[in-house]
Amino acid sequence: MHFLTRILPSFLVSWLLTFTLASLFHSQYVVNQLVNVGVVVGFNDRVHLTLEDWLGLLPTYGAIIAIALSIAFLVAWFIAKKLKNQGVQLFTIAGVVAFATALIAIESIMNITIIAGARGWGFYAQLFAGAVGGYVFAKLIKENKHKAAHQGF
Repeated sequence: MHFLTRILPSFLVSWLLTFTLASLFHSQYVVNQLVNVGVVVGFNDRVHLTLEDWLGLLPTYGAIIAIALSIAFLVAWFIAKKLKNQGVQLFTIAGVVAFATALIAIESIMNITIIAGARGWGFYAQLFAGAVGGYVFAKLIKENKHKAAHQGF
């Protein structure tokens, strides 16, 4: 029950935020590359492309992110049990490692950068999305644990 009431909702919130940031960073990287070669992209076009990318990337990149984060968070969970009071840092690092591993593995296996927005500085923006996801997950877990302790769950 602990998993369904505290861990899964925290994971889903952090995954959705992480995916949304990763998709946003990807879209804006691609749009900026177009602007760099002289294409005029208005604000409405940016918003439309961002929403289209979010919907288009959700089934694939969203699933990859969910798998990568779940593995990284599980490893961080076991390490955090040994290193008390280091959970936030561990989960933040786990989010970065999840993205780095997934992006590098996909590029190595397929010999292409599957996420165009993960090239150049876009790669670091993707890692930042992972860091935010790990941080949010750790904070949500910590808050849920605190609430449960004070409410007698």
